Amino acid sequence: MPVTPLMVKELREKTGAGMLDCKKALEASDCDMEAAITWLREKGIAKAEKKASRVAAEGLCSVEVSGNNAVVFEVNSETDFVAQNEKFTSLLAKVGNIIVNSEAKCTDCALNIDVEGKKLSEIILEASGTIGEKLSLRRVSRVVKTDSQVFGAYKHMGGKIVTLVLLNGTDGEAARDVAMHVAASAPQYISE
Repeated sequence: MPVTPLMVKELREKTGAGMLDCKKALEASDCDMEAAITWLREKGIAKAEKKASRVAAEGLCSVEVSGNNAVVFEVNSETDFVAQNEKFTSLLAKVGNIIVNSEAKCTDCALNIDVEGKKLSEIILEASGTIGEKLSLRRVSRVVKTDSQVFGAYKHMGGKIVTLVLLNGTDGEAARDVAMHVAASAPQYISE
C-alpha cells in the first residue's frame, strides 16, 4: 500500500516526528501505524544516544507543589531556543508532576521513577529524540512541610531562576514575597 500524505500527517500528529521521518517509518512498516510508531521510537532513542556526549547547559528550572511536598528541579537542553519550545515546556511540566507525586529526593532517584512501565530517564531520552537535542534532568531537590507551614515559590525569567521558601504559619502571599526577594538578591550561601 502506498504511503499517503494523510497517513504521514496522522503519524506526525501522534509522534511529533518530522514529516520525512514519518514517511520513512510508514514505508519501513508497510503502512502499519503502530509499527511505524515503534520504528520512530527506536530511531529516536538511537538518535538521542548519539547525542549523549553533547553538553546540555541551557534549559529551565521549575517548582512543583503537591500538598505538603514540593520539588525544585532543572531540565537542561543544548540551546536556549529549545528551552522555549512548547514540547520542552510540556516535558518540564510532566517531569515535575511525575517527581512531586513520587518519593524521589534526588536526581538519580527521580531518573529511576517507574512511569507506566518506563523509567523517567527513558521518557526524557524519547523526548530528546523527538525534540532533536540532548535533554537531561540535572538537579532535583524535595522539600516537605508540616501542616503549620507554607510554601512560597517564585519563577523569574520564565524559569531561569526559581526559588522555594518554607515559612512557619499560613501566609502564602508573604512566603511568595520572600521567595521573590530571594531571587532578586541572589544569595550565594544560606549560612556561614
